Amino acid sequence: MSRLKERYKQEVIPSLMKLCGYQNIMQVPRLDKIVLNIGLGEAIQNAKALEAAERDLTAISGQHPVTTRAKKSIAAFRLRAGMPIGLKVTLRGERMYDFFDKLVNAVLSRMREFQGVSSNSFAGRGNYTLGLKEQIIFPEVDYDKIDKVRGLEVSIITTAKTDEEGKNLLELLGMPFAKD
Repeated sequence: MSRLKERYKQEVIPSLMKLCGYQNIMQVPRLDKIVLNIGLGEAIQNAKALEAAERDLTAISGQHPVTTRAKKSIAAFRLRAGMPIGLKVTLRGERMYDFFDKLVNAVLSRMREFQGVSSNSFAGRGNYTLGLKEQIIFPEVDYDKIDKVRGLEVSIITTAKTDEEGKNLLELLGMPFAKD
């Protein structure tokens, strides 16, 4: 069992039960899944961009990504329905906890001038989305093999009902929120 999952069971559940007044352990919010997403608009002109981003996302997540395709055609962007425009990976279980642990303890601290993540990125139902400007802050990505710096979106899906519950959960798990 990962150390973060162990910490969740030993420390976070009792803290949240006391803080929010839950009667039952099953009411306590938990991490459901983490979705990593790279949007590749340049894949329309450059087919190699998809391969490079796939290699990076596989190294970051430890899992093979799925290609996302355009739903509609947009003439202004020279985009047709069905064209590959991104990659995504869904992490659950042990890999999810390991990735979250790595994100909080190793990756975010490597960012330049890091002041904490914004607490305004909650979606209204306790889910949090974090946008990273460059994939090279992950230690698994080999800097010499990078063809282009790409952004990455990390969506943390929880079972929390409100943003306040979701923020409490992520804070207790170690997410460094900025002081507003």
